[in-house]
Formats: sequence, structure tokens, C-alpha cells
Amino acid sequence: MYVERRSLLPGVLLWSRDVGPAGSDFRVLPDGCMDLIWSDGDLLVAGPDTRAQQVHSPPGTRYAAIRFRPGVGPAILGVPADELRDARVPLSAMWPAARIRRLTALIAAAPDPARAIETAVAGEAPPPDPLVGEIVRRVAAGAAVRDVARAVHLSERQLHRRCLAAFGYGAKTLHRILRLNAALDLARGGRDLAAVAADTGYADQAHLTRDTRALSGVPPSVLLAG
Repeated sequence: MYVERRSLLPGVLLWSRDVGPAGSDFRVLPDGCMDLIWSDGDLLVAGPDTRAQQVHSPPGTRYAAIRFRPGVGPAILGVPADELRDARVPLSAMWPAARIRRLTALIAAAPDPARAIETAVAGEAPPPDPLVGEIVRRVAAGAAVRDVARAVHLSERQLHRRCLAAFGYGAKTLHRILRLNAALDLARGGRDLAAVAADTGYADQAHLTRDTRALSGVPPSVLLAG
């Protein structure tokens, strides 16, 4: 069972997943986010994806995690997002061993591991970067790269560097990923795919299907059936 909860931190949510006795295979879609995941006594950072990740979980696996909204994770974890793109990296490869031992002991003893992770990283969380938030807002709205750069007073090259560090990829890739997730949310609400494509900026339903295949490996019908 998968459950999401609100976090006390801006740009963060808590989630957990308990795998049943039959085990589980599930597809993780690119969403612009990064995750800090606790499972089997280890902490793992899931970097920003450009393609779907297929995950196999043995019976009884339990996950507790926090998810960083686009642009939030690098400032807290201390690593540029593009260094973690399409990667799953132990937190021990990024933080000092003594710090990992303290954090691991804290989470292992906590009745709510996800909340314990949240508490542990709260001291690392800087104030939200308004520039990053503005980039996300404009990119999600479908603004052209040159217009985003002009709006945030950066050159296109500077914007690209900021996007790599904050999101793991450039503004165009971020837009494709955010647009696909927006389209799937609408489709799960019962909208037909032609209307969804029109409402989310695709040229037509065929364009939506092609982009879904490119980012997830399967057509929209498979994702919506799951």
C-alpha cells in the first residue's frame, strides 16, 4: 500500500509503501522530484529521472521516504541534481559516515521513520529559492526557454546551468516531464485523452501518446490501467 502525507517543510512530502506477501513490481515515472528513501536499514537518494524506472520489491519490503519537489532536493542534500540524474545513490556516498550513523540510529528507533527523516533534514533546509520556484512555475505553464530566461533575468546559458543544478536537466526536459504528469492527472480524473492533450499543450492525442512512450516506455492506456 502506498500512502502520501503532507510535510511540515516547504517543497517536501512524506510517503510510505508496504509491500505485500506476493512482492511487487512497479514503474516509477519521471516527475521532476528527488527522494530520500529508508528501506531495510539503509538510506538511498533517488535522483531526478529522465525515463521510467522499473522497481522490484521482495515480499514484506517497507519504504519510508521524503520527496523533494523540483529544485528543492539539491539545496538540502548538498549535491547538484545533474550529478544524480537517473541514479540511485546511497546517502553514505554523499554525507560523512558519522552523520549517517547518527541518522540511521535515529530513524531505526523512530515509530514514524518518514517523519524522522523529515526532522533530520529540517536543519539542512534553506529558505525556498524564489528563482527556482519562478522557473518551475513558468516552465510548467509552457513558456519558451528564451521567455523564461528573460523573466528571471538570466541568459539562456545561465538558465540552463541553473536548471541542471536544480532539476538535473534543462528547461525543455523539465517541461516535458511536468506536462506528462499533468496530463496523467487529468486522465485519471476521467477526461478523455484527446481533451487532455489539448488542455496540456500537446499538438494532439498522438503527440501525447508518443511523449508518454518516450518517458515511460508504455502508452497512456497501460499507465492509466495501473
